[in-house]
Amino acid sequence: MTADDSFNRLDDDDYPAYTMGRAADMLGTTQGFLRALGEARLITPLRSEGGHRRYSRYQLRIAARARELVDQGTPIEAACRIVILEDQLEEAQRINAEYRRAAEFPR
Repeated sequence: MTADDSFNRLDDDDYPAYTMGRAADMLGTTQGFLRALGEARLITPLRSEGGHRRYSRYQLRIAARARELVDQGTPIEAACRIVILEDQLEEAQRINAEYRRAAEFPR
């Protein structure tokens, strides 16, 4: 992958563009919090060739939602489960909407 390819991928929500330190700074949290989210299997960062964690924008949004819940007093394990369920619900609603559109406008 060339430098131009990497630059073009920055618009990709799933591209692991952020280091752990940068991600923690952006979220206003600690690197330990991000590690805890990984241990709870809420997010699984990709690893650079050197073994460093790299986070995508999508993962940062998930982590930010978990942080909101934890800041409100929800235990981290419960916050992770809530975020997973919210994400699953959103995906199910998206699929349902696609089915409805297909039923309204058959080919």
